Amino acid sequence: MDTKYIAGLEVFDEDTSGVLQTRARDYLAKIEAELDAKRTELGVADELKDVPGVTTAMLVRFGENGIKTVEDLAGCATDDLAGWTERKDGETVREAGILDGFDLSREEAEAMVMQARLKAGWVNEADLAPPAAEEAPAAEAQA
Repeated sequence: MDTKYIAGLEVFDEDTSGVLQTRARDYLAKIEAELDAKRTELGVADELKDVPGVTTAMLVRFGENGIKTVEDLAGCATDDLAGWTERKDGETVREAGILDGFDLSREEAEAMVMQARLKAGWVNEADLAPPAAEEAPAAEAQA
């Protein structure tokens, strides 16, 4: 946030707003460093940081659940990350996923898994492309 905006709130002058921003950045950097140290302690590979959408807090959660390499993440199903619902004895039961508590949609969880599969070499870019629209039936109709 811009220090002039904070100073414009008429509660803080520009110097105070600058100090507050610096403290906030330092605090966030400290939290990030602590999470990264925990990730390393859990044995989570650095390469998992490169999977789009994965945060350091997620890396810690992965490590706590035995996901330590890109291949481990690539082997997950969307349900493993996002959770699922099932019927048991007439009741709908929600089973938690590894990333429950994170603001993550099923689509984002699926994209993470697919990006891990791409990095692991299990799929290629062409496999991730949406299917081409079928033009053959339209061409036959014109003939």
